[in-house]
Amino acid sequence: MQPPFSVSFEARDIACERGGRTLFEGLSFALGPGQALLVSGPNGTGKTSLLRQIAGLLPLAAGRFSAAGTEAATPVAELCHYVGHLNAAKNALSVRENLAFWADFLGDGDLDGALGAFGLAPLADISAGLLSAGQKRKLALSRLFAAPRPIWLLDEPSVSLDTASVSKLDAAIRDHLQQDGIVIVSTHVPLKTKFAQELALGREHAA
Repeated sequence: MQPPFSVSFEARDIACERGGRTLFEGLSFALGPGQALLVSGPNGTGKTSLLRQIAGLLPLAAGRFSAAGTEAATPVAELCHYVGHLNAAKNALSVRENLAFWADFLGDGDLDGALGAFGLAPLADISAGLLSAGQKRKLALSRLFAAPRPIWLLDEPSVSLDTASVSKLDAAIRDHLQQDGIVIVSTHVPLKTKFAQELALGREHAA
């Protein structure tokens, strides 16, 4: 069993600029072990951009992120699993090969756990290009189990999932929080997750 995490996360005076436009500025929040944050707001207010900033995929216009705990010496981005709008699957590779790549790349991989998390084991040798939209989404989410990371960044994670798979996602988030992990979610679909905080990005910056 994965040992409990012990990491806290803080964002201080964060700002984001895209295409010469300020999406948000002066954002600050802090999350302790076992806490979840819901990021809400209209399209164009920077929900995806915020998650991508935390993941190290977009630069900060101002402010800083920091982590404290047993892995505090590790850069924040390396503490994160990011699942965005794109499923990041190689169509020419099988389901198993896609997850094996992430397990090897991230280190300390658990390929069997990743295949079983959303019931993809029977499809392990199927090309990812032959999967349905829902199956591709399950493949993307299965990366969360390919290697342990304390911070999960989930951008509309339930897109294309059926009801049973959304329930599995809810359970996966609950289990991660019970292990003192941190989850930051942007979603328009209600989840059963108990969010410690909600960060509502302002309508004044909407497109």
